[in-house]
Formats: sequence, structure tokens, C-alpha cells
Amino acid sequence: MKRILALLLVSILVLSACSSGSKDKDTSSKEKDTKEITVLAWDPNFNIKAMNLAKDAYKSENPDLNIKIIENAQADIVQKLNTNLSSGTTKGLPNIVLIEDYRAQSFLQAYPDMFYDLSKSFNADDFAAYKMAPTSIDGKHYGLPFDTGVTGLYIRTDYLEKAGYKLDDVKDIDWDKYIEIGKKIKAVTGKQMLTQDPKDLGLIRMMVQSSGSWYLKEDGKTPDIANNAALKEAFKTYKAMMDADIVKPVSDWSQFVAGFNSGDVATVPTGNWITPSVKAEASQSGKWAVVSMPKQSGVEGSVNASNLGGSSWYVLNIPGKEKAAEFLAKTFGSNADFYQTLNKEMGAIGTYKPASEGEQYKAADEFFGGQNVTADFAKWTEQIPQVNYGLHTYAIEDILAVSMQDYLKGKDLDKVLEDAQKQAEDQIK
Repeated sequence: MKRILALLLVSILVLSACSSGSKDKDTSSKEKDTKEITVLAWDPNFNIKAMNLAKDAYKSENPDLNIKIIENAQADIVQKLNTNLSSGTTKGLPNIVLIEDYRAQSFLQAYPDMFYDLSKSFNADDFAAYKMAPTSIDGKHYGLPFDTGVTGLYIRTDYLEKAGYKLDDVKDIDWDKYIEIGKKIKAVTGKQMLTQDPKDLGLIRMMVQSSGSWYLKEDGKTPDIANNAALKEAFKTYKAMMDADIVKPVSDWSQFVAGFNSGDVATVPTGNWITPSVKAEASQSGKWAVVSMPKQSGVEGSVNASNLGGSSWYVLNIPGKEKAAEFLAKTFGSNADFYQTLNKEMGAIGTYKPASEGEQYKAADEFFGGQNVTADFAKWTEQIPQVNYGLHTYAIEDILAVSMQDYLKGKDLDKVLEDAQKQAEDQIK
């Protein structure tokens, strides 16, 4: 009897092993037979265009793979991912999806098993260090870094010179110096220094990251508002600009762009993605330059480099994942020549460090007086402090936008930040 039971047990184990092996073989076979992968992204003039260029570049590597690129609005992509991933439904999901860096952790922490580990697909050391915090979790890299939101201070050199300054006078300055120069430019030219939308706290975001700080602690979950020195200094600087009367109020994107295209403002402190909009006004060619972002005044460790925006590519853990990862690895993950094409065709600046050695990155831009603008942005990209954007960037900014108005109306700053801290803690649980 024991002998019969033993034989039965061995048979079961053999059958289990065969069954397991067959399943692995089937999965491997499906991956091998994959003929099409899908990509989901937003913005036809930037992200979609970049992916189409990547598709063209990859044809020499694998001409048989069909890469289907689908455009959706970013809000629709976020909703689709949340709906599908929360229900465990993979049907209709793309192989590759673009996710904004500010939102990435909310997906990675909520659905870690739904994203494919890309750690072996690219060398993380080849990319700007600041990109690793939002795209990684538990030491694994799930996002392949794409574009940088590296910031710069775009400045009208003609206005600057009329006020008695040279370009060197605005390089590597702090915000106190920026306000001082702004008051002088307005006094001489009548031009405001910058635009500002009270609903948009991008300026605050840039300021705090330049000091290696964020709205959340390093865990990416705990609000860090009341005792955040960089955030407190950013609020003070924002108010100082308003009090100095060097800000032109705007209420939407078109007014923001019109502010500098019309010549109403002397500077645009923002991400490099604004370059095409600045250059759209051809009559201003030769009148602009870009210098490093001002750093925070009186905050230890603050640097003249920051970030605003940027996204990365993610592979979903569904059939086709290996082909999708290989496609990304051969293009965005390792091809310096491809990044030259991206910059030449659409002005995109990636976070792939070897690309900065290419000829296109070193090219002079006559619109900016012959300045090597792309090379400068690439240099500043490597200096951006790394912070964990965490899960709640936009939820906290909704709170801070109201807090800022309270502060501008006279409420004590410490009280403003303490109340914002409590509200964030109550809201984020």
C-alpha cells in the first residue's frame, strides 16, 4: 500500500512539473510571438511625436514589430489606469503608458504588481539622478525616464541692458537679487518682471525643489508644511514679489504666453518646455537669453537648478511586456543619436546624460543670441536636487493655493502654514 501511495505521489509531482513547464513555455511563446505593442500618451506635438520618432528609430532593430500609438488626454489616461488597475482588469490596457512624474508614485505604490520591472533594461546611472525617486520603488526602476522639466530664467537682454545690467549680473543669483533687479527694470522700462496665475503654484514648486524639499516628507506620504523652511521662504518670496509690484497677473495659459510674446514682461522663470512658445515670436530673435534659475535666499543647500514637469515611460505587466521593454531600452534607454533627433525635430531635452555629448545638444541657438541653450539645460538637469514627489502633490497644492491668498491678505505666515498642515493631514489619510 505504501509503495502504491509513493508511486502516486511521484506521478503527481511529475505531472505538476510538466504542467508548470508547459505554462512557462506558453507564456514565453506568447512573448516571443508578440507582433504588436500599444503605447498610450498625451500631447500630439510633444509626447506622441517623440514616440513616433522612437518608432521610426526602432525599425532597424525589429522591423516586424508593429507599434501602435494612441493619443488620449492626460486626465483620461489617469482615469483609465485607475479604473482598470483598481478593478484588476487588464483588458484594453496599453503595453506602454506615459505617466507624469508628479503622479507616478500614486500608481506604483497602489498597484506595484501591475508594472514591469525595467531595472535590467537600462542603466539608471546614465540618467539624471533626480528622475529616480519618482520612477522607482523599493530599489526597482519601473519608469524609464523621458523628458526633463529642468528650469531656467528666460530673460529679455534688451530690458536688462536698459536697466544698467549685464547678463552676468543675473547668473547664479538668488530670489532677493531677482526682485531687486525686477524693481529697477520696471522703473526704467515700465515692464513687469514676470507673470503669475494665482491658481498655479508652479513657482513655489520650483523654489522648494531647488532646496531639495517638497510638500511631503521623504516617505512621500506625510505632509511637510508647517515646519518646512524652504516652503516658508518660498511663500515669503512670492509675497515680496507681489509687494514690489513686479508681477503681471494672468488667469490661463494663453495669457501667460501672451505676457512674454507681447513684450509685457522681462523674464519667464519656468521649465525648458516653454522654449518653442518663446521662439514663436520671431521678431524677438536675439533679444532673449536663458540663465540658471535663482536659488532660494537664506535656505542652506539651495542650488541654481530646479524642475517643473516631466514624465516617464512605464511598461504594464501584461503580455507583450518584454517586447515593450526592449523597444524602450533600444530607444529612450540607450540611443544618444535618437536624443539628438528628438532635440532637432521638436526641441525635446531628455534626461539621458550621454546625449549631452552629441552635436545637436552643443549647437548654438541664434534666437538666444548664439547661446548653447540645450547644453546649458543639460548641465542644469544634472544639478537638480532629487526629491520624492510622493502621492499627493496636487491635493496639497489645492490647499496651498488658498493658503497663499490668506497670507497675501495679511494672515500670519506661521499660522497659515500650521493650518495648511492640519488640513493636509485631515485630508490625506
